Amino acid sequence: MINLLSILVGVLVFFGAIVGFIPLFGWFNWFLIPVALFGLVLGALSSHRSGRNLNLILIIFCALRLMLGHGVI
Repeated sequence: MINLLSILVGVLVFFGAIVGFIPLFGWFNWFLIPVALFGLVLGALSSHRSGRNLNLILIIFCALRLMLGHGVI
């Protein structure tokens, strides 16, 4: 059940990351990374790895997007 919640958080962060990929909406990733960290913690508490891995990939993706836009754009 915890893994399912972690995957749900990851899906929500994924759709937010798509919005954050649009130019001038890169700042939105600053809000998505802590949410994905929460999903990562939920996934770490679960016995399955899929939710944890999904949130870890999304954290890396959002962080790379922030680096490309210098944290703002």
